Amino acid sequence: MNLLLVLPILIPMSAGTAALLAHNSRTAQRWLNVLGSAALLVVAVFLLVEVERNGILALQVGSWRAPFGITLVADLFSAIMVLLTGVVGFTTAIYSLATIDPLREKYGFHQLYQFLLMGVSGAFLTGDLFNLYVWFEVLLMSSFVLLTLGGERGQMEGAIKYVALNLMSSALFLAALGLLYGVSGTLNMADLARKFSQGLAAEQAGLLTALAILFLIAFGIKSAVFPLFFWLPASYHTPPVAVSALFSGLLTKVGVYSLIRVFTLIFVQDIGLTHSLLLVIAGLTMVTGVLGAVAQYDIRRLLSFHIISQIGYLLMGLGLFTPLGLASSVFFIFHVSVAKTALFFVSGALNRRHGTFDLKKMGGAYQNLPGLAALFLISALALAGLPPLSGFFAKLGLVQAGLAVENYAIVGTALGVSLLTLYSMIKIWNEAFWKEKAEVDSLPVPADGSWRMMLASTAMLAVISALMGVGASPVFDMALQAGRQLANPAAYIQAVLEAAR
Repeated sequence: MNLLLVLPILIPMSAGTAALLAHNSRTAQRWLNVLGSAALLVVAVFLLVEVERNGILALQVGSWRAPFGITLVADLFSAIMVLLTGVVGFTTAIYSLATIDPLREKYGFHQLYQFLLMGVSGAFLTGDLFNLYVWFEVLLMSSFVLLTLGGERGQMEGAIKYVALNLMSSALFLAALGLLYGVSGTLNMADLARKFSQGLAAEQAGLLTALAILFLIAFGIKSAVFPLFFWLPASYHTPPVAVSALFSGLLTKVGVYSLIRVFTLIFVQDIGLTHSLLLVIAGLTMVTGVLGAVAQYDIRRLLSFHIISQIGYLLMGLGLFTPLGLASSVFFIFHVSVAKTALFFVSGALNRRHGTFDLKKMGGAYQNLPGLAALFLISALALAGLPPLSGFFAKLGLVQAGLAVENYAIVGTALGVSLLTLYSMIKIWNEAFWKEKAEVDSLPVPADGSWRMMLASTAMLAVISALMGVGASPVFDMALQAGRQLANPAAYIQAVLEAAR
């Protein structure tokens, strides 16, 4: 079963390499991208089932004992995130067939797509911080080229901000790794947790707190938290919708995953400072993100600001640092990635009909495109947190976790931001769907099947969002198991340090 830990990395790497070799065949590249993404999704399902049934999986590559070798490990949280990678990767691959132009395909879109999935999967499965840095760099290289592919002026401007801030984040991350290794002599996350629990943290308390803040800044930039988020709304709306959707569903979530991993496993010595700071940042991230969204009329910029706002909810569960809070964050991260990716797909479909992303120039989609209107409503209401959709249960868990520890300020902030989220979704509905007539003429629905692919990929995500609400009990039970593993990492530490012994 340890092969399941390697396949999520090997499959996209092989698909991307094969697409490189098939650079003269556009058709072969398209098939390899879709089949590679589908295979990743299938393997991710098997991995989650295996971890849920038999516990945490760990593999020491080359049979080198931890902490000396390269460690791959999957607990429930990691397995859920790999499944999310498969879901977003597969649906976006289908959507890209209808929306990515031949020129971008010629210059490597499908190859880069698979290498980005490889980097995301590697980040979720690695068991040591240095290899997490390596996978971040794979992500940065792939995402930067995807962002600039096409060479349009807006793309280049956004890409400069994107790469500059992420390179700064990588430099901070690397500096923090060097300092942490100097203190502990290891970068294996399980070994770090073991050493810190055995008294090393008490000897270096001040330095470890400073390192925790350094990691918070480095991962905070990659997660787009307050006040480090301004690169995201300046860049995510510039590439094609398929790229924006992929970035929205996965890239910032790698940063959030890293924050959750290190602040539940390693930096838990001074939670009165670090996790209280995380709660403050969570509240400010929610508020600034949603206020930015409310002010926008470009639908992709509006959705980009909502990425920021929803990151605040994910940090809320981490800051509360209870099993229920962590479980709610795990549930929320899957829900919001699915819903937000679907909403980006809807924005692309609206642009296909109107030739613009400006909400003021749209209208009439409810009468002309009832299927698209239904898909938008499911995803938008899920994002806003209305029952019985997935967002309601995600936010309910966070609210209950906040009330349990009597942190009424963050609970009130979360509820207020939900109302503003609903307001911004209603604004999209009123402008794009309910308003009778668009300011620009509607374009005909393409007759080549691309429109059906756009709707089909959006429908897949909308159905998942609806099912996560209707079937919330078993899904949330699994999230609770993941939350308990994060809150009590003894099983994670044992699985890693005893593997291959």
